[in-house]
Amino acid sequence: MKKTNLTISVLLLLYFFSLTGCGSNTRVDGKPEWKAEHVVFIGLDGWGSYSVEKADMPNVKQLMKEGCYTLQKRTVLPSSSAVNWASMFMGAGPELHGYTTWGSQTPDLPSRELNRNGMFPNIFNMLKETAPEAEIGAIYEWDGIKYLVDTLSLNYYRHVPNDNKLNTALTGAAVKYIKEKKPTLAAFIYDSPDDTGHGDGHDTPGYYAKLKELDDQIGEIIHAMKEAGMYDNSIIIVTSDHGGIEKGHGGISMMEMETPFIIAGKGIQQGGGFQESMMQFDVAPTIAGIFHLDQPQVWVGRSMKQVFY
Repeated sequence: MKKTNLTISVLLLLYFFSLTGCGSNTRVDGKPEWKAEHVVFIGLDGWGSYSVEKADMPNVKQLMKEGCYTLQKRTVLPSSSAVNWASMFMGAGPELHGYTTWGSQTPDLPSRELNRNGMFPNIFNMLKETAPEAEIGAIYEWDGIKYLVDTLSLNYYRHVPNDNKLNTALTGAAVKYIKEKKPTLAAFIYDSPDDTGHGDGHDTPGYYAKLKELDDQIGEIIHAMKEAGMYDNSIIIVTSDHGGIEKGHGGISMMEMETPFIIAGKGIQQGGGFQESMMQFDVAPTIAGIFHLDQPQVWVGRSMKQVFY
């Protein structure tokens, strides 16, 4: 009799643990534990995949070695800025989110769906709705980014003008933000590869010198994450909106349309290059997968599930 009672007690205790999430990979709210507590998204505007092999970017290449990457992520069309940053953040193409030109500040076409902030559903709003306590921020050099990141869902956002020198202003602001706030999701977006591409030209010595400078800035951000004690529980993404050819972009050449996507950190396979097809609108679903966010029906992107353990 005592043995039977003990068995029942153990079963009841296990059942209680299953409901509360104790001893399992679930949060207090019953949802799965995030794959990482922090995601740091680093964007390099105008960084084409064609340049990666030749570029002197040791910090970026260390992330490639430690994680997964593709150099064949394709832009949506046109291969220019606002339409592609919007697609990355909004999980869909211009036909649905409505931002169709390099400088769109509002949808040129009516967005197929709007969230409570009056924007197309996006990764920033989805995380804030699911985890109101999450610290979410964006710091950027191109002022056009502020129209695409759903600022009503951000705790912090800041435009740091690009002096097209060493980009230390953005990096300094990013380092300060990391150390003070330890953000759940932060987007740091540099504009100078694009400026250099328009000025010196793509695939030129000046362009590669700028990539080297930016790699140094990325190294400072990584160092700040380590000093803040968040690096080991973080995922880092480094990517781009488009590449370029000669001194322009917006066309259909592969130099303009193929962009890098690099992901490394907690729970990421040390798998090197992956061969699966990836588009700009697959970025938001991949980030959503880290936080176990339910993907809106209006999104067309897919999570790159193969990069996770």
